[in-house]
Amino acid sequence: MNKNQLFHFKTITQYHRAAGMPKPAHPLVSVVHMDSLKQPLADGSYSIIYDFYSIAMKRVKNGKFKYGQQASDFDEGVLFFMAPGQLFGVEVQKDLVAHAPEGWMILIHPDFLWNTPLAKTIKQYEFFNYSVNEALYLSDKEETMLTTLTENIEQEYHANIDRFSQSVIIAQLELLLTYSERFYQRQFITRKITSHEVLTKLEDLLNDYFATGKLAEKGLPSVTYIAGNLNISPGYLSSLLKSLTGQNTQQHLHHKLIELAKEKLSTTSLSVSEIAYELGFEHLQSFSKLFKTKTTLSPMEFRHSFN
Repeated sequence: MNKNQLFHFKTITQYHRAAGMPKPAHPLVSVVHMDSLKQPLADGSYSIIYDFYSIAMKRVKNGKFKYGQQASDFDEGVLFFMAPGQLFGVEVQKDLVAHAPEGWMILIHPDFLWNTPLAKTIKQYEFFNYSVNEALYLSDKEETMLTTLTENIEQEYHANIDRFSQSVIIAQLELLLTYSERFYQRQFITRKITSHEVLTKLEDLLNDYFATGKLAEKGLPSVTYIAGNLNISPGYLSSLLKSLTGQNTQQHLHHKLIELAKEKLSTTSLSVSEIAYELGFEHLQSFSKLFKTKTTLSPMEFRHSFN
């Protein structure tokens, strides 16, 4: 296989064929067992794009896989989520090729979700937008729970299909996604060192941005800019902040901005217009509106409260 080869799979059947597997029992949903994968998708360096959802639980004994610049430990069960159209890059270290991956993968075509509540709510699960190095690390108990749900899905579509089949599979998927969301919240807490390292880097980044005049020059930094500088995805950053501070990234930015505005209003003689400009606002009205929304006072009312 050529290095960095790109695989683009439009259908689940196409993926089965490329992986050397039998035709799927159901064209729109499939459970794939990792030990059944054949070349060219079992090892090497490659990228994948699916036109369907993928939920994959992988485990490689005594091994690490490298995704981009991030090495991931697979001794534990690791869960990845991919939405249609996402690029998934993999580099397997040569000395680990002999260690076949264990686990499973659920493939769900968007057409299977059509006319069900999950067609809309699946977009609310932010972990489908996380990067691969922000995977969910499962305990043995958690892995067993999700594996049981996966087995239920597989058994259902292998049984005689009837008018209840789709509803049963959707219910299992919804439960699996709900548990995954709970387990991610647990991960934010149990991996406190990593989480707080991100917060520290975030504060350093924002303090430097605010102190060097970039607010006036470029305006408030975008969530994408911040996440890129922290080497994490925007979705993961927002979820992490919600878990630790109760605010998403945009709310955290506004909080920092208002605190800086309060400092300038109470300790300098700059006019409100000058402060608004220094904080990156093109229009005074926009600054005043945000300030009052966050503090219930106008900038001038806040300043007068110190006199």
